[in-house]
Amino acid sequence: MASSSYFLLAVFLALASSRAIASDPSPLQDFCVADKYSPGMYALTSNKSCSVVMKVNGFVCKDPMAVNADDFFMAANLDKPRDTMKRKVGSNVTLINVMQLPGLNTLGISLARIDYAPLGENPPHTHPRATEILTVLEGTLYVGFVTSNPNKLLAKVLNKGDVFVFPEGLIHFQFNPIYDKPAVAIAALSSQNPGAITIANAVFGSKPPISDDVLAKAFQVEKGTIDWLQAQFWENNHY
Repeated sequence: MASSSYFLLAVFLALASSRAIASDPSPLQDFCVADKYSPGMYALTSNKSCSVVMKVNGFVCKDPMAVNADDFFMAANLDKPRDTMKRKVGSNVTLINVMQLPGLNTLGISLARIDYAPLGENPPHTHPRATEILTVLEGTLYVGFVTSNPNKLLAKVLNKGDVFVFPEGLIHFQFNPIYDKPAVAIAALSSQNPGAITIANAVFGSKPPISDDVLAKAFQVEKGTIDWLQAQFWENNHY
């Protein structure tokens, strides 16, 4: 009976700890404004036998006495449309994360405005550290995400005011199906630094490139097709 109780306790603790590390850690103080220029980005730890230099996961905190309102403010002009016509995929992502707004450090949230040209798209990509909730401000979007194996597509057409959620780490996309009208959306993400992996760029535009033998086998096409794809210019649509 006692061993069974210990087992259940161990399972509970394992589940609790896995949940605790599944996303950005909760802050332990009111705020931790990122000090991006601090030499303390590397912390020296030591024991009796050796010394180890460890990089901080994120940014160290700015001295609270030096924090001011500007650390939590950014004149981002998110009400202004962005240029989409110069983008090959027809979209422009304006991300506000800890790199632009130091006050977001440790708070587990960021924001993006996405502008879509007519027939423009935010191509299939993932955010390895964040769930995303998207709201359409103008226009129409066809959006969706693909589950982990066996890869079911869950997709929906959204109109102005509609909301859609993309779970953390899953491949997702947005496409403006209207040929004569742009679209605009705002997205909130559950990390101060969500990261982005654009699938086509990662597979065909990595530096150095993935072997064409590997990709030809994976996609079941001729190596010449892979070589042609790898020779294209893969524009980074996320920052």
